[in-house]
Amino acid sequence: MAQDIVMVVGLGNPGADYENTRHNAGALFVEALARDAGQSLRLEKKYHGLYARIQWQGLELHLLNPLTFMNRSGLSVKALADFFKISPEQILIAHDELDLPPGTAKLKKGGGHGGHNGLRDSVAHLGTNDFQRLRLGIGHPGEARQVTGYVLGRLGKREAEALTAVFDETMRVLPDAANGNMAAAMNRLHGFDANA
Repeated sequence: MAQDIVMVVGLGNPGADYENTRHNAGALFVEALARDAGQSLRLEKKYHGLYARIQWQGLELHLLNPLTFMNRSGLSVKALADFFKISPEQILIAHDELDLPPGTAKLKKGGGHGGHNGLRDSVAHLGTNDFQRLRLGIGHPGEARQVTGYVLGRLGKREAEALTAVFDETMRVLPDAANGNMAAAMNRLHGFDANA
């Protein structure tokens, strides 16, 4: 049976300056998923990113963390998708989400980019917004002018713990989502709050 999701992308910025920042929540999720599968991501220049192919929970998944900086993420996403002939609908892009509180996450298909440069560039390169998203809550600093400093700030200890709990819960529902039971996956994940 064909999987509904065959490629998982984690958005983030490369380099030590951006390690463990809120904006790298997506990339941190993909690293956690690779670790859970006993693999590590390796540099693949042809995909402009860090890549691993994993066998996990009965699934075969292509994992990718672009190394192109956030606003050029689509270049990397498209390179891998084209190489393996993966359609946009089979791609799950994990990213940080200002509009959700820390310790929560939501799965979603399609929709706008909401001002997220990584999503904006992915839509531009794929030519569609019809891919799956994993929206990882990081909360909002309160004022628009504080957003840049906030998303590029490092995760605090409690935030990091909440994010790890969200990653664990997401990994529990990912097999359902990948195997076509998105409603069950969404139902469970959307009711989860690491702070509860």
